[in-house]
Amino acid sequence: MTALFALATSLLWGLADFGGGLLTRRLPALTVVVVSQAIAAGVLGAIVVATGGWREAGPQLWFAVAAGLVGPVAMLAFYKALALGPMGVVSPLGSLGVAVPVGVGLVLGERPGILQFAGIAVAVAGVVLAGGPQFRGAAVQRQAVLLTLLAAFGFGGVMSLIAEASSTLTGLFLALFVQRVTNVAAGGAALWVSVRRGARALPEDGGAAVVRGALPALAFVGLADVAANGTYATAAQLGPVTVAAVLASLYPVVTALAARGILSERLRGIQAAGAGLALIGTVLLATG
Repeated sequence: MTALFALATSLLWGLADFGGGLLTRRLPALTVVVVSQAIAAGVLGAIVVATGGWREAGPQLWFAVAAGLVGPVAMLAFYKALALGPMGVVSPLGSLGVAVPVGVGLVLGERPGILQFAGIAVAVAGVVLAGGPQFRGAAVQRQAVLLTLLAAFGFGGVMSLIAEASSTLTGLFLALFVQRVTNVAAGGAALWVSVRRGARALPEDGGAAVVRGALPALAFVGLADVAANGTYATAAQLGPVTVAAVLASLYPVVTALAARGILSERLRGIQAAGAGLALIGTVLLATG
């Protein structure tokens, strides 16, 4: 079951990233983050009320608050790194955040078997290659590298924190709600500062009408992201964190395949090879 929930996490995160990438072509990135997370927070709030999840409130929710603060910082750092480019370097580096939950699992005493260690190595290599890294002709600014590493370890930190935020299903709903409210508060503050400095919260062409038209897509991105956090937390509770984290980190492969299938973007040879390695690593992890 750990593998199943972790692979569901990869699927959901991959589709959320794909949808978010498309939306940021029409809307400011911060607006996408704030609106999509606000929709998710509203849905989660209703679920918490319906299930009585507020009864699960306790000190563990500080992990959810921390995840909610780290997440927007990591996301903004990643967007900034992508702007500095080149994307062929930034994208694979962003997957290195898996080292955080894997390291936490090892520190806590988890010891994967030989097949699982092999699967971890093969899957991580596959994820990096699936991003289509540029080995030549890719001048990279130091700032881009530093921002990407900040984003990567921020994403890994969120994975570790949300896994510690609850131990029951209703508690998980509450933890995800708290995380999303914190996301909206942190993202909203960043958006306010950005607008004060002259940036736009709405697109120049169409304004608020474009945001209203994009609400279904924004809802999908926000709900897919929160569902991914939920399936990852479940996977980490059911089995080894080292296995759950690596399988959940396969989302760049899903994003690349979605771009191929929906946008007809052509996969480079190295990306196809990476997807194949990721699949082999998945099999090794699931059977180890």
